Amino acid sequence: MPKYSALGDYLKRQHREIVPLTFGEIEKITGTKLPPSARKHRPWWSNNPHNSVMTKVWLEAGFESEQVDMTKRKLVFRRARTPKREGGGQPGTEPPFHPAYGAMQGLIRIMPGTDLTQPADPEWAARLDAEFGPEREH
Repeated sequence: MPKYSALGDYLKRQHREIVPLTFGEIEKITGTKLPPSARKHRPWWSNNPHNSVMTKVWLEAGFESEQVDMTKRKLVFRRARTPKREGGGQPGTEPPFHPAYGAMQGLIRIMPGTDLTQPADPEWAARLDAEFGPEREH
């Protein structure tokens, strides 16, 4: 297992077009410290496939690095294309995701016992009952 493959796996699981990460978050994902040159030299984060082993990982996952902030130690990975598939799978066999897919994940909590099928406006329910008859239990 290559040293930085966990980063590629993480990026492949993302449904977002833009994935902002700090250097520390990358180290947590990969389980290894970044080399000193990654913290000192902006070119280390270039998208040149011959630059480093880690560059190949994010490129093969379908992302490119951008907005590298060496002072704040953060960057953005932007989806450049569909990731390469292991085993030679055909491109386009997975359903495409809208960029907003999953954007609200974890932000909304539905309390237990909430019936999402009931109208929120009681007057609307009365109008539906008047037009179509009351709801029947099955």
